[in-house]
Amino acid sequence: MPRAADPTPEQPLTRTVLMDARLLGAKDVNRVEIRELRILPGHAAGPHVHNGPVVGSILAGSAVFQIEGQPESVLRPGDVFFEPEGERIARFDATDEGVTFLGYFLLSPGQDASITMLDQ
Repeated sequence: MPRAADPTPEQPLTRTVLMDARLLGAKDVNRVEIRELRILPGHAAGPHVHNGPVVGSILAGSAVFQIEGQPESVLRPGDVFFEPEGERIARFDATDEGVTFLGYFLLSPGQDASITMLDQ
């Protein structure tokens, strides 16, 4: 995952795009709900789908992340991820150290964030 260059006295602020997530079509977003989520060590969240796009960043620990049909990856502190609206998330499993992350839920007027748990 890319990281911003270290700032210097000559360049005291640096910026790097960590992710450029594309939404599947237009979405009327009027608010973003930010949640801190914690998963116990070794717990598998299970396959699920969100009713809106979710962008997240790992604060502590690590998790195995996989969108159905794509390769899995291990997310560590500072890593970011994107869960597209309506797509099956095959894995978001805490490793043996557990995981704490922020989830940014993009919501339409009158919409509440929800998750649908799926069968294996």
